[in-house]
Amino acid sequence: MKQKIAHIALVVEDYDKAIEFYTQKLNFTLTEDTKLSENKRWVVVTPPGATECSLLLAKTADKKHWKPNRWKSFSFLVY
Repeated sequence: MKQKIAHIALVVEDYDKAIEFYTQKLNFTLTEDTKLSENKRWVVVTPPGATECSLLLAKTADKKHWKPNRWKSFSFLVY
């Protein structure tokens, strides 16, 4: 069975700033922006020409866990 990486989760400090950066600076397409709760959204951006993989922009629920320029982890969503 062939597997593909569908989304790569990337933790961001602010959804709107991240959307602006990826869409205006890197020419990504905003594929989805769905409100899940008061503080959480499902935000997906896709690079130009991509057909299989995109970035899932995730925001930490607690600001004290946000450390810019530090990788703690990231996730691959495989289907």
